[in-house]
Amino acid sequence: MEFWLPLLGFVVLIVGVLASSFTSSRTSALDKRLARVERQLTLIMRRLEIEEPETPLTAVVAEIEQGRKIQAIKLYREQTGAGLAEAKEAVETMARERGL
Repeated sequence: MEFWLPLLGFVVLIVGVLASSFTSSRTSALDKRLARVERQLTLIMRRLEIEEPETPLTAVVAEIEQGRKIQAIKLYREQTGAGLAEAKEAVETMARERGL
């Protein structure tokens, strides 16, 4: 009985590590694909001269696209009242979604 308990723990650890690596690589692939689709959609909208509707976070997106991440985080916090960590994560997510 004493032999099986550590072995079971080891097997559970290995399965957890494998599942985690599979999930993160799958998520990364989906993020890249989504970013590519969004870039293509942006090109199509420009070609058809379709304006993207103005949203409250448009200024934040503009700051991200100009490479001013810290300013984008400050602006996001002002507009949403979010904390620093939440604003940083939101801005990084927006940048990833746009392939930046």
